[in-house]
Amino acid sequence: MCRMRTNHVFMIVGLIIVFCLAEINPAMGQRSSSRRSQRVRMEQVQVASPDGNVKLIILPNAERLSFTVTLGSTVVIDPSTIVMNLDGYDLSSGVVFGNVERYEIDETYPWQGAHSTAVNKCNGAKISLQHDLSFIDYVLEVRVFNDGIAFRHIIAGEESDSRVPDEYTTFVIPAGSMVWYHDLGGHYEAAYKNNDISDVPVGQWAGPPVTFKLPGEAGYGSITEANLVDYTGMALEADGRRGLITGLGHRQPLNYPYELRYGRDEAKRLGAPASVTGTITTPWRVLMVGKDLNTLVNSTIAPNLCPPADPKYFPDGIKTEWVKPGRAVWRYLDGGDRSFEGMKEFSRMAGQLGYEYHILEGFWSRWSDEQIKEIVEYSKEQGVRLLFWKHSNQLGTPEQREEFFTRLHRLGVAGAKIDFLDHEAKEVIDHYEALLRKAAENQMFVDFHGANKPTGRQRTWPNELVREAVRGMESSSLRERAQHETILPFARYLAGPADYTTMHFGDRRGDTTWTHQIASLAIFASPLLTVAAHPQSILDNPAVDVIKSIPAVWDETIVLPESAIGELAIFARRTSQTWFLAVMCGPEAKTIQVPLSFLVEGPYNASLVCDDKENDATVVMKNRTAQRGDTLTIEMSNGGGFVGRFSKE
Repeated sequence: MCRMRTNHVFMIVGLIIVFCLAEINPAMGQRSSSRRSQRVRMEQVQVASPDGNVKLIILPNAERLSFTVTLGSTVVIDPSTIVMNLDGYDLSSGVVFGNVERYEIDETYPWQGAHSTAVNKCNGAKISLQHDLSFIDYVLEVRVFNDGIAFRHIIAGEESDSRVPDEYTTFVIPAGSMVWYHDLGGHYEAAYKNNDISDVPVGQWAGPPVTFKLPGEAGYGSITEANLVDYTGMALEADGRRGLITGLGHRQPLNYPYELRYGRDEAKRLGAPASVTGTITTPWRVLMVGKDLNTLVNSTIAPNLCPPADPKYFPDGIKTEWVKPGRAVWRYLDGGDRSFEGMKEFSRMAGQLGYEYHILEGFWSRWSDEQIKEIVEYSKEQGVRLLFWKHSNQLGTPEQREEFFTRLHRLGVAGAKIDFLDHEAKEVIDHYEALLRKAAENQMFVDFHGANKPTGRQRTWPNELVREAVRGMESSSLRERAQHETILPFARYLAGPADYTTMHFGDRRGDTTWTHQIASLAIFASPLLTVAAHPQSILDNPAVDVIKSIPAVWDETIVLPESAIGELAIFARRTSQTWFLAVMCGPEAKTIQVPLSFLVEGPYNASLVCDDKENDATVVMKNRTAQRGDTLTIEMSNGGGFVGRFSKE
């Protein structure tokens, strides 16, 4: 017994000696020394925006990749850790630095939304790295724009490789920042809260975009993702220490809409991390930054980070003939006859309004092909095209998608409203792509409801005109709309267009006035702008002429500096030579002075839609002339609004 123990001691001592000699002897310890020297070579990598104001800095820490973001001299993101996992390996811990390949992008392309031309100008870097335990090579790619930053991971792999990625990257928001966020109880259909970042509790989930205001009026930021494809969607989880941690779909809390429609067993199945085959290219992790709200609203970072449309489907990109923006009537929230003849009447009224589309719910499925052809032809005579609703679970197979889209195309239907995709699991993301591809093959466009946030993929698939992913007018229980609707332009709408089903003159408008609702039509711009109000109530409105002239997309947008999240949204928007000034007031009444400096020289005919102080269920119309040097005094009620249309004489 004693001899055996003595032998064990000698063996241990011997191993220690060999280990020490290996550390000293280059031949015996070659790999260890090489890896250590490579770690020392880990460099700080800084990428600045073309104008030099925005910087993303990858910090020189080989033991844990981390980053920080600045806007001028202001820190927008405190030092934060990057965590990229693959098959259980933490690729961001213990990294060997390779090299940096730098590049520039400078392009413009047609767009539909806040402005008609998108600017994609940035400086980029591809940072080659190796995980020193698994020897997995990968690239951390960074792009920095004048209005934000983005980064993603690219992990090469063979077509036969099937690997499981996961992420826990943190964005640490500076102390004293105010943050606006919603939980995931309704998936992306939830009301917003606002808190000091230090008061956001640990475990609080938030659906991107999450917008924050830096202390001392230093600027704004908003966190989201771009180019989500062949991967799982991202939300954010608070760590209780000012950090928001990336959380992929499998670990997000179960939302009520998904549980209601698919059940807990199906949700449990999607709770397992998803594998990715071949090369793994993560979505871009995006931070929009700006000194003011105008910068955020006009940002096109998300589509900039997505590939352009395939000319096979879209020969003229977003300007392809069969993909046209427009406004839609919809019989659902404000009454109306849902019979076949009633729907023809809705198309007739849509034509009277000059609206381009009419969305029909699932009752269309009871009609024969002959009836569908009849209403398609009748609507076409009114200048109106149709969209038909469909449950996504009836389009789960290639055969179902083929039958549905080819039938609708053959019958002359323009597009589909596809519902109930309330999950960010990879297989659901794959379903979006399959639906858009089959729709494009049949020259049809899509409106997604019960949906995830957009991630800029409208650039790749211009036939996705809009998706819901917002607590909109369908939510009859939301009464505090004045605050909600003055948050949305600076939060949810930063990710892309939303199908809010805008403008209602009945009880659903909650604590807002009619004028506020008309203003929302101009502020909640979307390539498919669905109107909640019964078309007859629009035709009967004193402001009908102004309402009819509000387009779905704009040539130019200016967010005026008096705007404040949750309190006041003031947008000047131009279509051709006509300018609109749209104001939505939060819960507290305000009187504001607005210089008309956005106008060009020369006289304008001004049609003004104002609050009636005595009755919030009507409007006061005023007509006058206006010019660039004028200043408007606008008095608004609680939850009030204002719309001015300025047409060149």
